[in-house]
Amino acid sequence: MSPPPQAPRPTHSSKPSFATSVDTYLSNDSAWDWKRFSANADVEAQRNPRMSFASIRYLIFTIYRRLFSLVYCANAVAFVIIMVESRQKILAFVNAAAINLLVCGLARHPLVVNAIFVGICSIPQSAPLVLRKRAAEAYHYGGVHSGCGVAAFLWYTGLVALISREYWIDGDSGVISVPVIVLSYVLLVVLVAIIVIAHPTFRTKRHDYFELMHRFSGWLAVALFVALLLVFSNQARHAQGLSLGQYLLELPAFWFVLIIVISIVHPWLLLRRVQVRPEYLSPHAVRLHLDHASTAFGKVIALTKHPLRDWHSFATFPDPDGKSFSCIVSKAGDWTTRCIDQQPTQLWKRGVLMYGFIHVMRVFRRVVVVATGSGIGPCLSFLSEKNRPPLRLIWQTRNPNRTYGSDVLNLVRRLDPDPLLIDTGNSGRVDMVPIVQELVREFDAEAVCVISNPRLTKKVVFELKASGVPAFGPIFDS
Repeated sequence: MSPPPQAPRPTHSSKPSFATSVDTYLSNDSAWDWKRFSANADVEAQRNPRMSFASIRYLIFTIYRRLFSLVYCANAVAFVIIMVESRQKILAFVNAAAINLLVCGLARHPLVVNAIFVGICSIPQSAPLVLRKRAAEAYHYGGVHSGCGVAAFLWYTGLVALISREYWIDGDSGVISVPVIVLSYVLLVVLVAIIVIAHPTFRTKRHDYFELMHRFSGWLAVALFVALLLVFSNQARHAQGLSLGQYLLELPAFWFVLIIVISIVHPWLLLRRVQVRPEYLSPHAVRLHLDHASTAFGKVIALTKHPLRDWHSFATFPDPDGKSFSCIVSKAGDWTTRCIDQQPTQLWKRGVLMYGFIHVMRVFRRVVVVATGSGIGPCLSFLSEKNRPPLRLIWQTRNPNRTYGSDVLNLVRRLDPDPLLIDTGNSGRVDMVPIVQELVREFDAEAVCVISNPRLTKKVVFELKASGVPAFGPIFDS
């Protein structure tokens, strides 16, 4: 007896529209066909002659590194000018180190960050797409922070070299005293430590330790710089016959440092303990409701259980009542695990709510949003934007209803009435790049927003950009 004929495998042309439902897509395609489709996409990408160029452009010469290099080049030009024309090189190096330290600090201040996002992302949607794509890279502003930080270190290293030469080789001039030498060397050690712990490798593996060490060593560095400036000025003022106050008022570095101190103190003046209403979602996530302020599209809040310990930032989105807002905390470490298990009713907040990466998506007319797991939280921030662009949502997560609850799913459907939900509990993890590419073509989207874990975000954004699709996702320093 001959076996019954097998049904033919579905061809690519028989695939249903990606804009209907991923569940439908998975039910109509076998696992073999899904893997074949992904494999074909990978082969095509590998054969693309632009791939090597894309690797250089999007993985090596990123916007972050370009901003870093721009800051470095500007300082290199200033260095040449000072070495050629300046007669008071020590003072010039002091001022150069101070202004770089100032820009480094301001690049992280919440009010400055908000001004950057509001200013750059105010470009109208009627502007050429090429300009809007450049504006959407605003979240790479961290390149200015790190560039100025390294530049400040280099200027200060040069300053220490000049001070050492004048003290040890040229003899005691009366300006460079023992306290100046001691303070300058101690500060140099602190700056080296700050740069070492800020390396992405240490920052990724020991983020909590990085945050604590970066904050307190930064404060120590500013305090030492202020002390060094005062001691040095007290010695240098005698040559000009000025009082200490008069000398400081005429020294640009003094004003730079004064602004630095104010920028550090300001967010802590807004330190408050706020009431939190926890909503337990699952052993994997908890939703925190807050009503001490209002939120806006793309804003994040920094929370902690103790002001002097590690702070954690979470994307916010409005609650349906319009009077409060929420953030989703998912299990990602000790702090978040305790937050889920203990469900705090009070937490500390500092400063003002700050715009995050996703705010840049407001410059586009049509957007495809891609999220995995708790990355759906930042995506729900679109609900804060009354004039949000038409969008389609692809969300890959495990058991979305059981993990995040029906209320979150209802918010997801408010964002996109027909979202593409990939339940990894049923289908396993799938390669979303082919799905995104198809949906971009079908929806005629101008850009793709990707929010996932750092590794997957980087992978998906790169593959989409390499294929010519404008894609954006948060980076480690955004």
